[in-house]
Amino acid sequence: MKKIFVLFAFLVLANFSYAQEESDRELIIQTVQLYFDGMMERDRSKLDQAFLPEARLIGYRGENLTITDFETWASGTAKGTPRDTNEYKNNIVSIRVQGNTASVETELYWPGIYYYDFLTLIKVNGTWKIVHKSWTEKKL
Repeated sequence: MKKIFVLFAFLVLANFSYAQEESDRELIIQTVQLYFDGMMERDRSKLDQAFLPEARLIGYRGENLTITDFETWASGTAKGTPRDTNEYKNNIVSIRVQGNTASVETELYWPGIYYYDFLTLIKVNGTWKIVHKSWTEKKL
């Protein structure tokens, strides 16, 4: 009887853990979609919703390593007219959740260039925020 109770308790906890992870995954997808939409629409408010203000963006533009704070990047990204979404394709490749942290791999197919983003997210007051973006580009 004791073994059955232990097995039952384990199954309940495992199911709860899985349900929580699935819920977090959906919230993470929503955050990354805000990032994608903010870039396409040049919408600063969506970028602000997706990123923690202290976030950093670090990657290579050609051979040059660039390190950018969120404010500088978001201000530049939000300028100009919205991008034509028919010319761009942004995909989530993978998501890994561990407690209050997550990593998301994305591929962005833009005219003449591919971007590969590796995002780190942290759950802050129940909301997932991008805190770091490492990226590289591949010109076509």
